Amino acid sequence: MGMNEKAARNKKINHAIKIIILVVLFICFIFPFILVLLNVFKTKADITTNPLSLVGEHGFTLENFPEAMEKMNFWRSFANSAIITILSTIFTILLSSMTAFVIVRNKWKACGLLFGLMIASMVIPFQVLMIPLVSLYGGILGVLSHRATLIFMHVGFSLSMATFMFHGAIHTNVPVSLEEAATIDGCRRWQTYWKIVFPLLKPTIATVAIIDAMAFWNDYLLPSLVLAKKELYTIPIATQVFYGTYSTDVGLIMAALVLAMLPILILYLFMQRYIVEGVTSGAVK
Repeated sequence: MGMNEKAARNKKINHAIKIIILVVLFICFIFPFILVLLNVFKTKADITTNPLSLVGEHGFTLENFPEAMEKMNFWRSFANSAIITILSTIFTILLSSMTAFVIVRNKWKACGLLFGLMIASMVIPFQVLMIPLVSLYGGILGVLSHRATLIFMHVGFSLSMATFMFHGAIHTNVPVSLEEAATIDGCRRWQTYWKIVFPLLKPTIATVAIIDAMAFWNDYLLPSLVLAKKELYTIPIATQVFYGTYSTDVGLIMAALVLAMLPILILYLFMQRYIVEGVTSGAVK
């Protein structure tokens, strides 16, 4: 009995330690977000004087938002980000899900080779490719400074991971018997995919949409290399206007960050219930 009590006590202590560690990690991760929310409604002087105070000496202000929107040309940048993010995400989902379907349902050696190459490509850092990429598309082909070029690159870089996720989901969650029944009923391969397979992939579609949309929306490096014209700037690039040589208006930067994160935050809140299901899809058979 004593041993059981000791084991139970040790279990409680271990559980308490895990909770404390998780709380500390959570605070570390959430602190920058809290800092942004604390300072976005303050003047520049109040942020500089006491960035951790709830309310500044000059009181609560909303002036940072309209000024930030005007300086960064928010609506134009928002439209560019929205167009690029939405189209890139849609093309990634469609192409990767179709690629995964072909690879899973066909035992060709070419499919296994293609899938292996796609997995291998995931370990290549983007920084290794960016100089040849810009040299090729800018210097030789001359197709930079176009939204279509950036969308094409986003889809290309995200296709391997998305295909990997859809591969696991199709292999585990889509029974071959359903496809066989659809074929017996007269469905062609294309119809079977759209009417049977694709609807069953909703959790994975939601997960891929969240992961890729966040990546595309927040990406700074690739758009900064591709989009040279100001009228094509996305929101992350447009925030450069707030970083001066001799001074930086932190209040406007905070307002720009809040405006930039809102669309993705709203998307996540609507689709969060699919995240865990989609990530674990294909993990266990």
